[in-house]
Amino acid sequence: MLSRVYTVSFQGIEVLPVRVEVQIANGLPSFTIVGLADKAVAESRERVRSALSGLGLSLPPKRITVNLAPANIVKEGSHFDLPIALGLLSAMEIIPERSVSSFTIMGELGLDGTISGVTGILPAAIFANSLNQGFICPFSQGSEAAWSGISNILAASSLLELINHFKGLCTLPYPEKLSPEVNTSFLDIKDIKGQESAKRALEIAAAGGHNLLLIGPPGAGKSMLASRLPSLLPALTSKEILEVSMIHSIAGMIKEGRLVSNRPYRSPHHSASMVSLVGGGNKAKPGEVSLAHKGVLFLDELPEFQRSALEALRQPLETGSISISRANLHVSYPAKFQLVAAMNPCRCGYLGTPGQECSRAPKCGEEYQSKISGPLLDRIDMHIEVPSVPPWDMTNSSSTETSAEIAKRVFCAVSLQISRYKGSKISRNSEADGEILEEFSHPDSEGEKLLITAAEQLKLSARGYNRVLRVARTIADLGMEEKVRAPHIAEALSFRRVIHRNHFS
Repeated sequence: MLSRVYTVSFQGIEVLPVRVEVQIANGLPSFTIVGLADKAVAESRERVRSALSGLGLSLPPKRITVNLAPANIVKEGSHFDLPIALGLLSAMEIIPERSVSSFTIMGELGLDGTISGVTGILPAAIFANSLNQGFICPFSQGSEAAWSGISNILAASSLLELINHFKGLCTLPYPEKLSPEVNTSFLDIKDIKGQESAKRALEIAAAGGHNLLLIGPPGAGKSMLASRLPSLLPALTSKEILEVSMIHSIAGMIKEGRLVSNRPYRSPHHSASMVSLVGGGNKAKPGEVSLAHKGVLFLDELPEFQRSALEALRQPLETGSISISRANLHVSYPAKFQLVAAMNPCRCGYLGTPGQECSRAPKCGEEYQSKISGPLLDRIDMHIEVPSVPPWDMTNSSSTETSAEIAKRVFCAVSLQISRYKGSKISRNSEADGEILEEFSHPDSEGEKLLITAAEQLKLSARGYNRVLRVARTIADLGMEEKVRAPHIAEALSFRRVIHRNHFS
């Protein structure tokens, strides 16, 4: 007796079809799973055996072989439990094969036959929809699968429910599509006293999607500023919601079947390893750069991160994706994020502050800042000093702009960019390059002269030159001006400061 059912395997966010073949033949009693399965899949034998036993069913005393084809693809995860169980039930003629062969199946079995949630439901359901197949998944993740647009979804809480459904004893309803998770409790920028230049930099960064480095002594408000950036960013589009949710689904971070509707804000601790930042490990899971896709990655205490971890950010900052290569695996994840970093000027934090510098200044600042390589700094569009807030600013009760007011200007600037780059693969000024950058960001004669002079004096690289143009284009967009002019170039250059030993002296 031979039956076939279908499931999937993952390489990054790429979904690969897997055929589960179950054969029951004469021979010594055995239960073997073949097809390059990992330990979690091999353990499916015991979970499936126990789940069937809980339903009053026992495996036939014959030779049972489960083949996961194609055999050259590594099979990982517990979501193979349910397809193996349904394949066995089909081979045992308890349910007809034609009933289950038109579905893509995912789910983990408990020892009592309950079906638990697994990772990757959303991309798997979208893949099944592209093949015009139905989809079987855990009841708790039915809403997540429903967002794929697939018309035939069976979301069951137990194996018994599925058996009764296929036998016609009950009908499983189509899962309810829950609204995306929405977070409206953003921190407001009006809570920050003073720091007007830093707030302006935050507005420009939000409008153009530019990377930002905040430099200043402890307690100046660097982390507070970074945490207010999500309140200024435009909402995710429908396409972006799907992109972000697929990555979070692979990582098992979708809650209650609700898609992610807010831009991600990831803030890993400075003790994070390179693998946790860029992804990898035995199963090549997405890292922080991918979980921050279409959102913000905030790295506080930047020089305290491992040098190798920081250098690994160079590729995704430039390409918007991360490639993870292993001996038996090569996967890619999207990683188009906005980097916001914060750092002190030196280890003690008070370089350049009279009366508070340590005895090793300015040598300590030079050593501390040298932990960040020039190529990485060159990929950060805007550098802004965040000085200590004077007492008179702390006691100033006059109201400042709210995040909502700034977000309106940001939204208008972003709308201009989307319209400008319509038909291309980019949507924000921070992504513009080559002919597109030259066409839409070329300054007037005075601006061009200023930029050339500054580039020579500051010894800007070609990348640095282009990044100044991108920031200037964003400043012009915030002012609703069509042409990039000299004042826009001048303001953009003010954010292009290079860290060196006397930066705060």
